[in-house]
Amino acid sequence: MRKILVTGGLGYVGCVLVNELLKEGYYVNVIDLGIYGTNIEKNNNLSLFIGDIRNQQLFKESVSGCDTVIHLACISNDPSFDLNPELGKSINLDAFRPMVEISKKEGVTRFIYASSSSVYGIKEQENVDENFTLEPLTDYSIFKAECEKILLEYQSPNFITTILRPATVCGYSPRQRFDLVVNILTNLAFNKGIIRVFGGNQLRPNIHIKDMVNAYLKIINASHEKISGEIFNVGFQNMPVIEIANLVKKIFNKDLDIKIEKTDDNRSYHISSSKITSQLNFKTNYTVEDAIKDLLESFNKKIFTNSLENENYFNIKKMNSINLK
Repeated sequence: MRKILVTGGLGYVGCVLVNELLKEGYYVNVIDLGIYGTNIEKNNNLSLFIGDIRNQQLFKESVSGCDTVIHLACISNDPSFDLNPELGKSINLDAFRPMVEISKKEGVTRFIYASSSSVYGIKEQENVDENFTLEPLTDYSIFKAECEKILLEYQSPNFITTILRPATVCGYSPRQRFDLVVNILTNLAFNKGIIRVFGGNQLRPNIHIKDMVNAYLKIINASHEKISGEIFNVGFQNMPVIEIANLVKKIFNKDLDIKIEKTDDNRSYHISSSKITSQLNFKTNYTVEDAIKDLLESFNKKIFTNSLENENYFNIKKMNSINLK
């Protein structure tokens, strides 16, 4: 059975992906700082390497014996990145080439990189596919685009590289985040009875966390020729933020107030994922509505602790707290 390294495997998407890989019978190595806890079920096929991906010796140990790398680890989202731009650059960009080179030297045959749909910037066209020019607006997105270029330099018949450009992920995870659009609005609705929307007309492409995990599984199981040097958008519901807010209100079936406030953040992203559908026969099974319902069920089960303030649910609060350098 294949062995897979997941960087950031204790994160929001990572822990759901790792648990699924283990269920499928894969051997899995995880390298992660572990600042949000483990959030992974114990398994004899799992090896944890708690530490920094910038530590090249530790990364070499974690990737040893693996045939596939799924690189998720990063300082994620723009506010977290802006908190400490030098830290963001060192993790999101500077550490990347050494990881790719070490992976190739250690015999890895597939390297899958989680980029971002935000690399396109603001586009007027309705269906933004993988052929569109990249016009990233923030350092976070700029470095994502730079890493794409770096990875494609190493593409070869013996080192298959694949890039995913995910939409904003939503839904429940054992390492929950409440700093992502759908999750934010659901959290506010449950705890405040008021949904604050900044702007509202900005489009956000979304994907349910279970579908995102299934996309990685699809890439892992695809033949070399279908994914070699390929880039895939992964996001299936392009929705204005105000529409997401109204959907939350509908699902809660309460007289919730939606307060619209002015914002200077006019970033609006929308993508087409027809390529991954046609080329890999990838289909989504879940919706934004399902994500909201999953979160509401978790709230009702009292799974979350102080979800408006607990730093473990907010990347920027956690980074402020631990003073990561």
